[in-house]
Amino acid sequence: MRICSLIPGATEVIAALDLADRLVGISHECDFPASVRRIPVMIEPLVGKDGGSGGEIDRQVKELVASGQRLYRLDEDALRRARPDLILTQDLCHVCSVTPDQLTRVIESLQHRPDVLTLSPTTLDDMLHDIERIADAAGVRAKGQALTQELRRRVDHVRAQTSRMPERPRVACLEWLDPLYVAGHWVPEMVALAGGLDVLGSRETPSHETTWRAVEAARPDVVLIMPCGYSVERTVNELRRVGQTGDAWRRACEQWPDLYVVDATSFFSRPGPRLVDGVELLAAILHPTPDHPLDPAHAIKLETSTLIGSCAS
Repeated sequence: MRICSLIPGATEVIAALDLADRLVGISHECDFPASVRRIPVMIEPLVGKDGGSGGEIDRQVKELVASGQRLYRLDEDALRRARPDLILTQDLCHVCSVTPDQLTRVIESLQHRPDVLTLSPTTLDDMLHDIERIADAAGVRAKGQALTQELRRRVDHVRAQTSRMPERPRVACLEWLDPLYVAGHWVPEMVALAGGLDVLGSRETPSHETTWRAVEAARPDVVLIMPCGYSVERTVNELRRVGQTGDAWRRACEQWPDLYVVDATSFFSRPGPRLVDGVELLAAILHPTPDHPLDPAHAIKLETSTLIGSCAS
């Protein structure tokens, strides 16, 4: 079977099912595991190709959406050459990737019509169910069931550990920096499983714009900075940029001693198996133990001194 995955979370599922050798096309964001980076890319982003600040990306997205333009270009010729039997796409976030309607024309032009599996998870259970749907579509149902059983076991282990904690820290999860956005969908659920209380987001609800006043009014004990699609390093660089121009981030470093940057790309933005790693990471942040220090590639605690240059420890 020849598989084309147009979303990174699904690509990670395919790899976890030991089917990476069947991939014939991926999206521009599919980068895990590293072995998939050699596969032809079918999507070109029309926003943020040259980096740019979070504020610039937000403005570009809003302008294109308002004018009815696409955010991504699908390489139709490359997709035809790939001759996929199965295409994995999504209809959850039109800012994240191409949507099913963009595939319609090229699919109709193919001599062999591939199966198209559309994913729209909003919870951890949805993500786990999608793993089984992908496995069924790829003809490896048993592998899908084994993978989801192991992931559920790990989630249950975290739940059992954190349910015994005497306190549940109040947590604010920020999914974008300029403007501020609150993380939604599965993130509040992940916080709850890790033994915290998300004071701004709601389970299954999309992310939404917020203000510093709303963050302060929520009285969080812990603030998690997780810009969608950003690594720890990229987030820190963005914080340096906005910290030099805005007093709000400097006040945030002073106001909340438990302020963390986490690797959103790997553990929070993509609905795939590594969301479970994200639950485990959150548990380590909210209920730390001396014998399990944070991996700085996964999360860092910010210093309260300054955002000029860097506030990272």
